[in-house]
Amino acid sequence: MHYCQQCVIPDTRPNIRLDASGVCNACRTHATKDEIDWFSRADAFRHVAEGARQRARSHDCVIPVSGGKDSIWQVVKCLEHDLVPLAVTWKTPGRTPLGQHNLDALVRLGVDHIDYTIDPGTESRFMYRALCEAGSTAVPMHMAIFSIPLTIAVLRSISLIVWGENSAFEYGSAEAQHEGMLLDDEWLRHYGVTHGTTAEDWLDESLTRKKMSAYFGPGARELQTHGIRAVFLGYYFRWDPEESLRVATEVGFRKSDERPRTGYWDYADVDCSHIAVHHYLKWYKFGFTRIFDNLSVDIRNGRITRDEAIERIREAGDQTPHRDIRSACEFMGISEQHFYEVIERFRNRDIWHFGGGAWRLPGFLIDDWDWK
Repeated sequence: MHYCQQCVIPDTRPNIRLDASGVCNACRTHATKDEIDWFSRADAFRHVAEGARQRARSHDCVIPVSGGKDSIWQVVKCLEHDLVPLAVTWKTPGRTPLGQHNLDALVRLGVDHIDYTIDPGTESRFMYRALCEAGSTAVPMHMAIFSIPLTIAVLRSISLIVWGENSAFEYGSAEAQHEGMLLDDEWLRHYGVTHGTTAEDWLDESLTRKKMSAYFGPGARELQTHGIRAVFLGYYFRWDPEESLRVATEVGFRKSDERPRTGYWDYADVDCSHIAVHHYLKWYKFGFTRIFDNLSVDIRNGRITRDEAIERIREAGDQTPHRDIRSACEFMGISEQHFYEVIERFRNRDIWHFGGGAWRLPGFLIDDWDWK
């Protein structure tokens, strides 16, 4: 493994590349933000909003939301532009009381809201199969998040879908910074966290097309036929998690009063008790966890130095989310022992080596890491 010399991201992270100077493309991309004319971008969104209002027959736009700080920021921005949104949520089976509180705060901003629940039996079987075949519990989650709002936009003839940050740009390459930052089929294949699959790839005798219908969303061609545009708000306004937090806190968002399970931020990933399992599996497959992502964003925004970030990782130590793993296992109907047997198959032997009674990452960022 090799680590970026500016942040703490390793080159094992999907879509990350280190240049000849040892700096990752995410850091290089972040640096281009200072060159962007954000006033012109904001004006461009004003025109997008105006066009949506003129075309609207019901709501002006669909906003996919979870109730997190970023989705609250999305709603606030759209309301500031006099849009009448329809907020749409895929209801996680692991929703937390804090997540419900924050979602309620979002709705109180003054929006209509759809909370879409998928049959728990279907979702449980899909999650378990994704765990076994892809080493990921989050394939169903991401597939639902990216399908359900688009389907509702088509059904309701709503011409604009407003996403938040573009993870491809924030955590990857400036190549994702094309006009409007459209979320299209190509984006989903590379950055949708579905392992390049569609719902079609997961059909079987129990996961039938009818049972899986929520995961089948309209493609780019169908959206184009209906005149629907899906944009990232992060293209038009500079995305910063601390700014999103400030805006969200002012309208009732609450962060966690507990130690982050697999990250550094106490205001992220607080709405779902299963998401930490998804982040934990990165440890087996890529040799890093959510805390590396969080701290790297803080480094790029000048809030912490690289040396300080490394010390924060050392202080956090092992972040195995035992409570969240137990919750996910109960939902999937499997034992924790079986869970660990399954994920062990996905341990990346190219970076992990067994010795001294424990698995280790040679060349790990922290020399005195406790591998046991």
